[in-house]
Amino acid sequence: MRFARLLVCALCFSSGAVAEPLAGPVPADVIRVIDGDTIRVRVRVWLDQTVDVSVRLAGIDAPELSGADCPAERTRGRRARDAAMAMAGDGLILRNIEHDKFAGRVVAEAYSAEGVSLSDALLSQGHAVAYGDDTAWCAAG
Repeated sequence: MRFARLLVCALCFSSGAVAEPLAGPVPADVIRVIDGDTIRVRVRVWLDQTVDVSVRLAGIDAPELSGADCPAERTRGRRARDAAMAMAGDGLILRNIEHDKFAGRVVAEAYSAEGVSLSDALLSQGHAVAYGDDTAWCAAG
C-alpha cells in the first residue's frame, strides 16, 4: 500500500513533464458514484497494489447534489447520479486520464463494460451539459 500512496503523491505533485495523459485502457472497479459527473474507483497499479481515486467524467457537467442551489437542482442531481450508477455497474474502462484542477482527482473518459461512454449517455439523456455550459439547473425547465 505504501507504493500506491507514493504513486498517488507522485502523480498529484509531479512536474509538467510527467503530466501527460495516460491513454488507457485502465480497468477500474466502481467503489461509489458520488454524483452525475464524479465516480470513486479502485484501479490496480501493480501486483497487489491498488489506488482509490475520484474520477471526473470528461467533457460534462451534471447538477450538484452537495451544494445544490435549489431543490430542483438537487432532484436533477439525484437523477444524474442514479443514471451514472446504472451505467457504471461494478466496473468501468478509463481512457485519456489526466490531472484534474483539484488535487487527488483525475479527469477521464469512462466507458461501461458494454463500451458505452458515460459522458455521451448522460448528455444524450439530458442528465448533463457540455463542460463549460453555463446552464443554470434551477432555471432550466
